[in-house]
Amino acid sequence: NIFQTSVFILFISIGKVHGASAPILLKNAPEAVYSNPLPHVLILTAIVVGVATTAVGLALVVRIREAYGTIEEQRIHQSEQEEETL
Repeated sequence: NIFQTSVFILFISIGKVHGASAPILLKNAPEAVYSNPLPHVLILTAIVVGVATTAVGLALVVRIREAYGTIEEQRIHQSEQEEETL
């Protein structure tokens, strides 16, 4: 997640234009310099995907713990081998 956050900051900094404003268009407004909104939208989407992926991973860990009583891989393999020998 630290690497992912650093990429987010990089893209947001690339999309920022010094002296520019948010891309809000008003009627009869003089021409202005706007920041590019695309990097911000892409980063917001990446954050949502990252949170959803983390939630699915944690849900899988909870289900494994409920099924096997542990999340340690060696203990799970040991319990499966013990079941096979029975």
